[in-house]
Amino acid sequence: MKEARPKQWAKNVLVFAAPGAAGVLDNGDYLVPTLIMFVSFCMVASGGYYWNDILDVENDRNHPTKRHRPIASGAIPLGIAWGVGSFLLVGGVAVAALANWKACIAAAAYVALTAGYSAVLKHIAVVDLVTVAAFFVLRAIGGAVAADVPMSTWFLLTTSFASMFIVSGKRFAELREVGDDAQTRSTLDAYSLGYLRDVVSISLGAALVSYCIWAFDTKEIAGTTWPFYELSIVPMATALFRYMLILEQGHGAAPEEIFIADRTLQVLGVVWAVVFGLGVYVS
Repeated sequence: MKEARPKQWAKNVLVFAAPGAAGVLDNGDYLVPTLIMFVSFCMVASGGYYWNDILDVENDRNHPTKRHRPIASGAIPLGIAWGVGSFLLVGGVAVAALANWKACIAAAAYVALTAGYSAVLKHIAVVDLVTVAAFFVLRAIGGAVAADVPMSTWFLLTTSFASMFIVSGKRFAELREVGDDAQTRSTLDAYSLGYLRDVVSISLGAALVSYCIWAFDTKEIAGTTWPFYELSIVPMATALFRYMLILEQGHGAAPEEIFIADRTLQVLGVVWAVVFGLGVYVS
């Protein structure tokens, strides 16, 4: 179970983003396919982790923390890992098909991108950052097509830049953690802390601008006079700035652990959800 990385399943809540913003999650006709897509992405993501660790087993054995992973440590034989990983990838796509054919394509695209990343793309500097960010974007798209709700351009841009912010921040933290030991990840030796700090800052700025425009655009479309969409910018911006501070303090190599442990981020997340939810349902 550890190799499936259930802590990482928290990333899959992104499938609820578009249906949630559309205000349809209180309707079973939309909620059920979204839940199906959540299960699908949990499966394909876990399958991807299996295959990534199979292909990267030697590098993981040189990493200070990744060497303890079940495949790298030998706790799970490579043959069993291959079988389980393949089952999860194929099974996840099949589960997505229960929602609709568009959801199936989104899950299949995730699997294809996972294969490309594990085999080639993770070894190409910058491309590896964009690819990992694309995994997050595909989750958001998957939720939208599963529930058959529209996605605005600004929603996609916000998701894309916020994802790049998290991914580049993760690399930044990893580089600070391992220093000059390039054996731990093939692309780390191509980066410098200054470069990754610039990418983090640019991504943060772009994410904030995109979110602000999305919030105002959503208010115009909803035709509401309540200021909840605009007010949601405050907890969103505060959370992003808080996370950037955490990166500067030397943390962030495992973003999911940061979100689980940092109470301030959790409170900001709840505040944002409440304020944005009021915008969706009080109009």
